[in-house]
Amino acid sequence: MSKGSPGPTPGFLVWRLANKWRVAVDRAVAPLGLTHAQYSLVSSLYGMQRTGERPSQRRLADHTGLEALYVSKLARALESSGLIERTRDPRDPRAVQLALTEQGRTVTRQAIGVVHELLQQLLEPLGGLDAERTRAFTDELTTLLDAPLEPSAPHHESTQGRTP
Repeated sequence: MSKGSPGPTPGFLVWRLANKWRVAVDRAVAPLGLTHAQYSLVSSLYGMQRTGERPSQRRLADHTGLEALYVSKLARALESSGLIERTRDPRDPRAVQLALTEQGRTVTRQAIGVVHELLQQLLEPLGGLDAERTRAFTDELTTLLDAPLEPSAPHHESTQGRTP
């Protein structure tokens, strides 16, 4: 950034924080044989299974915000590692349901503990995980995540004034 700039934009800061978090989680869960993306998948699956759900790959993609094709790729790798099992949904033969194996539950519990400690470190400047500032920050992030975000159509001089 140049000295003449007014400072980083909120978008730049969100991007930097997301990258900082991804790198930190990647490093923290690597000893358990996971990447950040795999951790996001197994930890979400762990939480969903605890409530009795056996989600489809599509449902897990919607829950995590990851592309369905990427979830499929991650699920195959995690299946090869013995951490999850993929089965056809008896109600919809096109859908694939996911479940953690016993080994997957063990690794996921360990990973959740490691990431929780990392989250405590990240949120310490706000007063920690249970602080009022952290709750307000979480509310603000939720508001931003709930806001629709669709790119607008490019405006070219050659198309202005015409109906598409």
